[in-house]
Amino acid sequence: MKQRITVLGATGSIGQQTLDVVARHPERYEIFALTASSSWESLAGQCLATGARFAVLVDEAAADQLRNHLRAAGSDTEVLGGVEALSFVAAHDQADTVVAAIVGAAGVRPTLAAVKAAKRVLLANKEALVVTGALFMDAVRDSGATLLPLDSEHNAIFQCLPVEGVNAGVERLLLTASGGPFREFGPEQLQAVTPAQAVKHPNWDMGPKISVDSATLMNKGLEFIEACWLFDVPPERIEVVVHPESVVHSMVAYRDGSVLAQMGTPDMRTPIACGLSWPERVESGAQRLDFSRLAGLHFELPDTDRFPCLGLARAAMETGGTATAVLNAANEEAVAAFLAGELDFMGIPAVVEQTLTRQSAPACSDVDDVMNIDRQARELACRLIKERGC
Repeated sequence: MKQRITVLGATGSIGQQTLDVVARHPERYEIFALTASSSWESLAGQCLATGARFAVLVDEAAADQLRNHLRAAGSDTEVLGGVEALSFVAAHDQADTVVAAIVGAAGVRPTLAAVKAAKRVLLANKEALVVTGALFMDAVRDSGATLLPLDSEHNAIFQCLPVEGVNAGVERLLLTASGGPFREFGPEQLQAVTPAQAVKHPNWDMGPKISVDSATLMNKGLEFIEACWLFDVPPERIEVVVHPESVVHSMVAYRDGSVLAQMGTPDMRTPIACGLSWPERVESGAQRLDFSRLAGLHFELPDTDRFPCLGLARAAMETGGTATAVLNAANEEAVAAFLAGELDFMGIPAVVEQTLTRQSAPACSDVDDVMNIDRQARELACRLIKERGC
């Protein structure tokens, strides 16, 4: 039987690349459901191309527009509206695999719904783990869901780990970072960075929010937190290494001195194809790595003085409780303000740090309580942003 796939966040970068891989293997995969926030025209094209059983738009008015459009086109896709419909399709008993690609904390509940329904979950929404941490991993264990990482770094580590896991001779995990477009900028240059500059990542095709996170190194900080939970390792066993070429996607260092690396061109279709087909391998469409054309591979330590977000993420993980949820909430609000021209580039880490300092972050045993902390942190971050101005 074909693998029936639900894509949460279908119109984003990861969602679009997932559909590209799926289209290359019609004999193996079929699309069951597609979701987006409000981009009904983009979702309409995807529904007509894939014949999805369900389409979900969080924006109810956009859902009405999509419903009318598909009906006029003779499509049988059933259109649902509202945030609760995300969890409905994520947990639907006719879906086998859920690609969790909604950006930000908005993806937490539907991703958890897929986990609790024991789906094969391909995780690109790192915030699900950053925000809920142990609650998320406990749900994976209790439900028997299969969790496979889609972030290129975590997927690389997954491929390089022994089947027995991190306790089988592993010394440390090495997360690589491109360093972003401002790796060589000085403090004055960083202060003057514009949104248009920040969304142009030198190596990867990503959406605006993740591109800004990459530019501040917060993306690597969130990935650091995610790696701690995914692979059940303490913060001191994970290192971040800047690798501008983005050829080595991450590494695993062993106690005997061996280091295994996963390499390839910077194309998210490679980890997506790995997740969809694991433990088999299928064609992804990614360009092959040509070693004869590599000028060299370079590595350096990250500069947390110029890019403090990475250090803030590590500190939040070490603090525990819901500090990482506070970190993520403050960052999402700060990045949104930066993209809207309401906050300068270096205001992003400043707002995150102030929010972490002033917002309580107790441990929570319930997702609703965690999301309440998330809401409080956002409200505080928004007040701090207004105080700073631009």
